[in-house]
Amino acid sequence: MAGSSHGHTPAAWTGVTIAFIGFCVSGAFMVLAQPAGFWAGLAVVVLGGVIGWIMSSMGMGQPKDAHKALLMSHEVETASAKS
Repeated sequence: MAGSSHGHTPAAWTGVTIAFIGFCVSGAFMVLAQPAGFWAGLAVVVLGGVIGWIMSSMGMGQPKDAHKALLMSHEVETASAKS
């Protein structure tokens, strides 16, 4: 489990942090019954996803072949455990 990658990258952390802030802003304005603030918070959530995607495409995210490498290493571990 520790060897598997769950997106612990600068792009993932930044995108999730911005989205979390957007959810908090949106929730606060929902309680205050302010629709403009609610929608602004949701716009921040979308912005977090866009920024995460841009950072990932700039090379700060998961390598494209990381998933294949993890699958192959898991297959090797499984095969050696069966032997």
